[in-house]
Amino acid sequence: MVDVLSQNEIDALLAALSSGEMNAEELKKEDTEKRVRVYDFKRAVRFSKDHIRSLTRIHENFARYLTTYFSAQLRTFVQINVVQVEQLPYDEFIRSIPKLTILNIFEAAPLEGRMVLEVNPNVAFAMLDRLLGGSGTAPSKVSALTEIETNVMERIFSKAFDSLQEAWKTVIDIEPRMEALETNPQFMQIVSPNETIALISLSTKIGDTTGMINLCIPHVVIEPVMARLSVHHWFVSQKKARDEKDQIALTHHLNQAKLPVIAELGSSEITVHELLNLAVNDVITLNKPTNGGLQIKIGEKVKFIGNPGQVKGKVAVQIMEVVEEEEEDVE
Repeated sequence: MVDVLSQNEIDALLAALSSGEMNAEELKKEDTEKRVRVYDFKRAVRFSKDHIRSLTRIHENFARYLTTYFSAQLRTFVQINVVQVEQLPYDEFIRSIPKLTILNIFEAAPLEGRMVLEVNPNVAFAMLDRLLGGSGTAPSKVSALTEIETNVMERIFSKAFDSLQEAWKTVIDIEPRMEALETNPQFMQIVSPNETIALISLSTKIGDTTGMINLCIPHVVIEPVMARLSVHHWFVSQKKARDEKDQIALTHHLNQAKLPVIAELGSSEITVHELLNLAVNDVITLNKPTNGGLQIKIGEKVKFIGNPGQVKGKVAVQIMEVVEEEEEDVE
């Protein structure tokens, strides 16, 4: 789109040309030169700003679910927040994490490919210490995991993927499954070094221990559902049809719900003195005529008009008329 200059800008431009501050020939030369934009093929841009915003929203929910899950498991203060969502080459991610860390490699069917949940050793060992009965402090020196520690880690993080499944429900139903737990990033090659990944960084605080949890999602893994990460799909997507089994169960429970049914002859007001002196054969005058029909209330609303009677020796009411909504308040 061509920019439109204001009159003041035009006057200033003409004054600069006439005074010699600007050269018309140089301006023409600049326009004819090709404009080159630098593009680094090692840092290919695969995720748009729209995609990044959607990933941020999804994983903000993931962070909340994780906070609830770890708080319940560790029985201590846990706070997890999304710090940053960015795209970078896989090789750069591998070089940025510690040489000894906790790498939870997992798959999420129906998506094809592997993803990684990297947990900083300070955070991971604080969790481990808490699960094994400690106060939840990270050791001053991080060492290799024993077989027991590895099993404990696998158990707590494999269940943490349920939070990821819940967070992605608005986009796609996935079934995350832990595939392996590694501690050396050099032994983990889930995609080619130049493959673009989405890196979701979560700041984590467990008691007094702080650290990062990084979720690495290769572009090639979520490429089939990239269209669903657009703002248009996020807000305009149709509501999912209710599952038939859920609908049958809901109908069944509604049919079993009990509501009070009251047939009201009428009402009257008497004094306490009159109430205390009531005797057999006394008559209380109601506010309704005998031929006016009974108001039948469902809950607190009048729904029907009926006549009193008996059926098989029991008091009963015969429905004679259905009360429309606008007639409910009519006395």
